Amino acid sequence: MVDWQVTAATIYCDDVDGEVTIIVHRDGSAQCVGFARYGEPDRDTARLMKQKSRRLKRQLECTGPECRRVTQYRDRLFAEKAEPASPADSS
Repeated sequence: MVDWQVTAATIYCDDVDGEVTIIVHRDGSAQCVGFARYGEPDRDTARLMKQKSRRLKRQLECTGPECRRVTQYRDRLFAEKAEPASPADSS
């Protein structure tokens, strides 16, 4: 079991061309704070995404709360915790 309650990281998400925060809880549940903004964008956010889409010449769209970035970050955290600590160099 991990020795923290919750952890978060802010990453760049190329799906929405912006930074989003990923939150992982001790029980393994994870969420992307960006999903609240970009998943079902309000009028201003939708306009901004449309402008960015035109500038980048590609469609910007949030892929949902369980996108690969969220699951990769969560899995990496738990994999790091599962790795045994390396023994101290005794020379």
